[in-house]
Amino acid sequence: MSRLEQLQQMLSKEPNDTFLRYAVAMELRSQEQFEASLAAFSELRQQQPPHVPSFFMSGQLLAELDRIDESRAVLRDGIEIARRVGDHHAAGEMSEFLGSLGVLGE
Repeated sequence: MSRLEQLQQMLSKEPNDTFLRYAVAMELRSQEQFEASLAAFSELRQQQPPHVPSFFMSGQLLAELDRIDESRAVLRDGIEIARRVGDHHAAGEMSEFLGSLGVLGE
């Protein structure tokens, strides 16, 4: 059984486990199943409360896929959410990465 299958099996027993959902999204990314990974991150970003690390991971993956405008939008949303929940470290990391995108895609 692959790591992804193991994670999905655990998730079937605990479908609301944010950590497992994030692990599945990361494993999909590592297996280069990029659209599935982005969809999984998107679900985490939309949950209440939003999962802050998923904004950063989505932004990075979108940038790697040369989807710079989408990356910028996700990062901006993530920075706002991170500040709202008091996660200044995550807001700073996303701001720094967003700044690095200024030279890409223009």
